[in-house]
Amino acid sequence: MSHHLDTPLAAQNGQLYLNDLYVFDGERGTVFVMDVNSSVTRADIKRGFHHEARYEFKIHFNGADLEELTYRVAFGEPDADGRQALTLHALTSTEARSDAATGELLVQGRTGEVVSNDVLRLWAGRITDPFYIDLDQLATVNDAFKNGAELDRSKWRPENAKNSFAGTTVESIVLEVSHDEPMLRDGSQIGVWCTTKLATDAGGWRPINRAGHPMMWPIFWPTDTDFSDPANVRHPCDDLKADGENIASTVARVVAANGTAPDPNAYGWSVARQVYPDLLSYRVGTPANYGFAVRNGRTMLDNAPEVMFSLVLNTGMTSGLTADVTQGARSSTFPYVVAT
Repeated sequence: MSHHLDTPLAAQNGQLYLNDLYVFDGERGTVFVMDVNSSVTRADIKRGFHHEARYEFKIHFNGADLEELTYRVAFGEPDADGRQALTLHALTSTEARSDAATGELLVQGRTGEVVSNDVLRLWAGRITDPFYIDLDQLATVNDAFKNGAELDRSKWRPENAKNSFAGTTVESIVLEVSHDEPMLRDGSQIGVWCTTKLATDAGGWRPINRAGHPMMWPIFWPTDTDFSDPANVRHPCDDLKADGENIASTVARVVAANGTAPDPNAYGWSVARQVYPDLLSYRVGTPANYGFAVRNGRTMLDNAPEVMFSLVLNTGMTSGLTADVTQGARSSTFPYVVAT
C-alpha cells in the first residue's frame, strides 16, 4: 500500500517502497505511472531503482479477480553516471500472474531516456514529486482514527496549509500504451495496481510493496512502520475477505464519533467495498479523475488526500491546497513528469 513517510524500512531501501500510482489518458494512449523512493525519508537516500527488483503494473479487465496483463520493468546496476539499463516485458493471460514466466521483451534502453516501439513509450528516472499534502492535517485524521474519536479541527487550519513534500523527489516509471494495443482499446474497463518484488536467494521473487488507491497505509496503518501488515503481500482479490471487517469497523468507529453517518456499520462496509479490492478503476480513453463523485483513474493534479479524508470520514474535507502547488512538477507532454 503506497506510503511516502519516513519509516525504518523506507530509509534503508526506499527503492522498493511505492509512493504513488497514477493512471490517465495521455497524448497517445493510457499512461501508467509508478513512483518509489521518496527523498522525504532522508537526505542521503540511495538514488535509482533496485537492480535486483521487479517493478510491475498489473491490469485486470471488466472486474475480473485476477490480472490478465502485466508490464514488468527491471533495471541493471548503475553506471558511473548513475544511469541504469532497463527492460520492459509484457505478460498476458495466466503468465501475467506468474513470477516464473518471462513474457515478451517489448523495449530496452536506459534511465533518463525515452524508449519506444510502435505502440508504447517508456521513461524512468528521478523527478520532482507531484504529490501534495499537509502532514499536519494527516496527523489530525490519524488521531481520530487511532482513538475512534471526533476529529479535532482546532489543531489544523486550511488557510495555513503547506505542501509538506515541496522540494522532494521520487524515482518514477512512466509507461504510455497506445489505444492501438488490442487489450487497451478505448472503452476497455480496467483495474490497475502496481507492485515491487525482490529476488530471493532461492531463486524466486518476494513481494515487497503494492499500491492501488492512494493514502491507504497512512490512514489505516499509520503506526505500522515496519510494514508487517499482510496487506502489502496479498493479492487484491483477497482484500475484502481478509481485511474488509477491519476497514469497516475502523471507519464505523470514526463516523459514529463524528456523527456523520446514520448507520455507521453500514457506512463502514460501504467504504470497505469501495477501497477493496485495492485497484484503481479506469475506463480507457476517458478523462481520468480521482474525485468525490467519480474515481476513474488518477491524474497528478487530483487532490487524493482531500478525497480520501472525505470518504473515510463521510464529510467534506478541504486540504487547503490545490494542484497549483505542484505545477512545476508536471508536464503536458510525455513523460508528463519533470526530471531532476
